[in-house]
Amino acid sequence: MSYLLALAGNQNCGKTTLFNALTGSNQHVGNFPGVTVEKKEGPIRKYKDAVLVDLPGIYSLSPYTSEEVVTRDFLIKEHPDAIINIVDATNLERNLYLTLQLMELNIPMILALNMMDEVRASGNSIHIKKLSERLGIPVIPISAAKGEGISDLLDVVIKTVHDKKPTQKMDFCQGAVHRAIHSIAHIIEDHAQAAGYPTRFAATKLVEGDEPMFKALDLDMGDIHIIDHIVEQMEEELGTDREAALADMRYSYIEDLCAQCVVKHQETREQLRSEKIDQVLTSKYLGIPVFLLIMLVIFWLTFSVIGAPLQDLLGAWIDQFTAWLSVTLTGMQVTPWLVSLIIDGVCAGVGSVLSFLPIIVLLFFFLSLLEDSGYMARVAFVMDKLLRKIGLSGRSFVPMLIGFGCSVPAIMATRTLSSDRDRKMTIVLTPFMSCSAKLPIYGMITAAFFPDHAALVMVSLYVLGIVVAILSGLLLKKTIFQGNSVPFVMELPAYRLPDAKSVLLHMWEKAKDFLHKAFTIIFIASIVIWFLQSFDWRLNMVADSADSILASIGSVIAPVFSPLGFNDWRASTALITGFTAKESVVSTLTILTGSTTDAQLSAALAQIFTPLSAFSFLAFTILYMPCVAAFAASRRELGSMKEAILTAAYQTLAAYIVGTIIFQVGSLIF
Repeated sequence: MSYLLALAGNQNCGKTTLFNALTGSNQHVGNFPGVTVEKKEGPIRKYKDAVLVDLPGIYSLSPYTSEEVVTRDFLIKEHPDAIINIVDATNLERNLYLTLQLMELNIPMILALNMMDEVRASGNSIHIKKLSERLGIPVIPISAAKGEGISDLLDVVIKTVHDKKPTQKMDFCQGAVHRAIHSIAHIIEDHAQAAGYPTRFAATKLVEGDEPMFKALDLDMGDIHIIDHIVEQMEEELGTDREAALADMRYSYIEDLCAQCVVKHQETREQLRSEKIDQVLTSKYLGIPVFLLIMLVIFWLTFSVIGAPLQDLLGAWIDQFTAWLSVTLTGMQVTPWLVSLIIDGVCAGVGSVLSFLPIIVLLFFFLSLLEDSGYMARVAFVMDKLLRKIGLSGRSFVPMLIGFGCSVPAIMATRTLSSDRDRKMTIVLTPFMSCSAKLPIYGMITAAFFPDHAALVMVSLYVLGIVVAILSGLLLKKTIFQGNSVPFVMELPAYRLPDAKSVLLHMWEKAKDFLHKAFTIIFIASIVIWFLQSFDWRLNMVADSADSILASIGSVIAPVFSPLGFNDWRASTALITGFTAKESVVSTLTILTGSTTDAQLSAALAQIFTPLSAFSFLAFTILYMPCVAAFAASRRELGSMKEAILTAAYQTLAAYIVGTIIFQVGSLIF
């Protein structure tokens, strides 16, 4: 018999570390059905018939974010055999708020008190037995990072599942809130049972004004009016609103509980250390400069010191393999068109993406260190005020930052955002950040037209992307994504040393996800581009790519770019191939111009562009639709092909408008 277990807890309480400790590397990563919220599950090591699902980190069961919605739906609709509720023992007062809500679901539950080593080291203590008796559920002290108490926790979990003993019903409310909850419970009892909701939980949610619960219970208007009247009476008696009344009720109980069960002499060493560090890292004046310095170092290490040599090494191995394969296929007298397909199509296309794997893995390694250390929460806090002006929260800054490295992991990173609105808006804006794949294009154009002002041109391009993102954010905020971002509530956890296993597993997950997405799309796209470059409309293989289907398509599209200052089929064709990978723009122009050296390429480009139209070409390149791998990531995260196409169309339209403005205004000035 198999068992389904749910792991629930606040953000930054060690939930991922505990999940890794219980399941090891045998995990499956995907999304919850119908949403982009990440779902991790895996069998427990000692009990292979028990599957553990890692629910998103949340602070309550109120349906304000997609994470809260999927957690609540999973617990109610999937009927797990038990809940493992992990809490931060160093901050028990805040963590127990979610615990009280989980207990209302009447599902067998075990409380895992994490970071007990820090509690003991600070001279504080928690009366485990008394806490267990007061809550009516097993309480197990653990340290997930050090592996302490994991075996005891597992034993209790399995025993709880076997016993199938639901959580004891607790009635911790009092006064006006007590009367409101119990009055409503009597009214909706039949409706709650029919809908599959625990009566107490449903009544509490109705007091909160939970709209999904009203719909789920299918109440008639008479019952709704009575419930509204009961809640109004409660608010009038307490002199506060419904949500505040419930929060006060829960926290009053928690304060009394902690007063009896927690002996706290001082803040933990980790908390005291964090307060000192935050005086600098979250400073009004130093917070952003320090962050920029940290990220500069990370990008320098990722794209230059460590990443570049690894990328070159992997690229050399790929080139060697491609050369060996070419010789082998030729020696086997394989038909030339098939050799061309494999070598010029598949190997070239897939190989160009594969060479970026070291950079992707390395970037996620450093970001995992920052995340697990607790620093990324500070970054979101520091950047929140700036991003809120364009309708986003501080959380959106991290994906945008990653976008300067690669749009694919940047778009993937938006799944950490708590609001569907913020997530979609960030996906639209992130590709405006200039990714590293565009650097070869910048190098090619600046070498040909701006050799003495290369640094200035590079800086202006990055600034251009940021400015367009800001203006687009303001536009989208007032049109498609009207309204304000979700209130930004985030705990600032204590700084801790990252767990090596968690960091490595995170790297492996992202690498695997990137390879899966990129390879499938790039493989297909490479075959298509090869076919279009190699055949004419009569399906005859061409010796000169100027006679190919791709060239003819480029010739048709070329006049569209006249307002941007370039009307050459080779330029438009290069932009088309740029959909597969932005690096393809350089290789395509090199092939189509017949250049064999950098000097020849620069001379050929001078026949296609003027300095002004070349800069317009760069502006279009930085802003238009990202590569197909990024498009695939957008489609997956948005959950809709239509929305992904509209997003790409908007980005390309923005690129066209900006490029046109640059050329037309520049023509008047120069």
